[in-house]
Amino acid sequence: MKPRAIRQQLLLTAGLVATQSAFAGTDVWFTPLTQSAPVVAPNALGELASPWVTPEGIFQKNIVSLREVEDQILSPGQSIVRVPGASTSASMFDMLAYDPTGEYLFIPHETPVGAGCTRVALYDNHAEVIFAGDQKGATGDWSKDYGAFDPSRWTPNNTLFLAEEWSGQGRVIEILNPLAPANEIQFRELNSIANVSHEGINFSEKFDDTIYFIDEYNSGSIYKFVMSTAGDYTKGQTFVLSVDAFASSGGSATGNWNSTANLTATRTGMATWVPLTDKDGVPLPGISDPFVNGPTGPATLAGRKAADDAGGTPYGRPEDMSVSRLTNGREVLFVAVTSENAVISIEILENKSSSSVTPTGKAVVRVFGSNSTPKNVGFAPTTGTVNSPDNIALDSQGNVYVIEDAPNGSSTGGDIWFFRDKNSDGVAESVDHFMSIRVNGSESTGMIFNPANPLEFVVAVQHPTSTDLAVVPNGLGDAVWMFNLSNIPNKGFVKALEKGNRNTNQ
Repeated sequence: MKPRAIRQQLLLTAGLVATQSAFAGTDVWFTPLTQSAPVVAPNALGELASPWVTPEGIFQKNIVSLREVEDQILSPGQSIVRVPGASTSASMFDMLAYDPTGEYLFIPHETPVGAGCTRVALYDNHAEVIFAGDQKGATGDWSKDYGAFDPSRWTPNNTLFLAEEWSGQGRVIEILNPLAPANEIQFRELNSIANVSHEGINFSEKFDDTIYFIDEYNSGSIYKFVMSTAGDYTKGQTFVLSVDAFASSGGSATGNWNSTANLTATRTGMATWVPLTDKDGVPLPGISDPFVNGPTGPATLAGRKAADDAGGTPYGRPEDMSVSRLTNGREVLFVAVTSENAVISIEILENKSSSSVTPTGKAVVRVFGSNSTPKNVGFAPTTGTVNSPDNIALDSQGNVYVIEDAPNGSSTGGDIWFFRDKNSDGVAESVDHFMSIRVNGSESTGMIFNPANPLEFVVAVQHPTSTDLAVVPNGLGDAVWMFNLSNIPNKGFVKALEKGNRNTNQ
């Protein structure tokens, strides 16, 4: 696959990237859009050539699509996941991941059964499946099958996480050698991470023993896993976040976020990381075992039951999450809360001494931004609305981009927003209309900046109508598009991005 010297350089690059950090937030660097895009017909020029409406100077090009791989347009010997008999859920490109060199892109497939991962060699224009289930989950046999891979995440150990969302058993799979030839791929199930409906999963930037993750349901909570030994993902202690005033204000951990009790309960302010297990991963007395494999229904996932037992605060379908820092230097989590049409920020409080910084077990939850936040401040207004925020991306300056879950209507596409937090305090001053998709039936997903080239980012088009071959023969289908910012008018921001002083592989 790669010469030994390049592999060694990859490891060095990964180590350097992992140590970089910066405060989040700059001023808006583009002229915001003033409306969401009207959608075009499946396989129309707008889908094939330029699916996004963007600010001036942003270049977009297609990297890979279902049709290109299946028709062997790019090169022979390619493969990609498509579940037979499915329509727009046949492939479902989701949360993309880069390797640290920016040479390889990993596409998890959010299919009901047979979920897998495609690796795209960007410079060779070659796509191949490196991991996939056997599709026997359709009959209830999940022993060698997987469902709905949503997150993928390159790890500090140069492995790759894949995790199940709404199908399968709520498991996290670690690909141990993601750059190896496809027939040599090795993997393991991480039984140390609670079984939940996974989407957001990420590594702390300040504490090399901590992984944050999310349960994506309307009673979903926010978790962290603290390794017994830094770098060992197989053993450690699991916690769930509980807002201190939640229970005393009438909140119910077992209820959905919009239950009668929880609508008026306090879910912001001071919060505590409540342990679900001891340091060896053994469930604490009175807490259900969070590691039991089981169907991914709202009432059956083991991690959710454990969070309810411990009083974890429920949010309205929390989905993706990114990790950054505030001006005060503290770590912050940005979490998209889809059903609440909001993004929250979670500031991790710390103990500081002359020799170390350690988390206190306390945090502060704030509303980072929502549809109620002023839009396009200082520019022409937009008729677009923040509708079902789903995914989050960070650029090399720590700016937060929020991607909507679905189109705004049958004739209006979904949007990507820039949450402007110039003073980096965890509360946005403006949400600025950044991009809008015009592909029929689709949503944007998986936005991520290239860790080796901070002027580039990629976004996937998921479940477009053109994926359904019964409706659109030889349709383009799910696709990945790359964007380049080199030619934007704001050259000062170009230089800032090129300087790139934080980890963009979120």
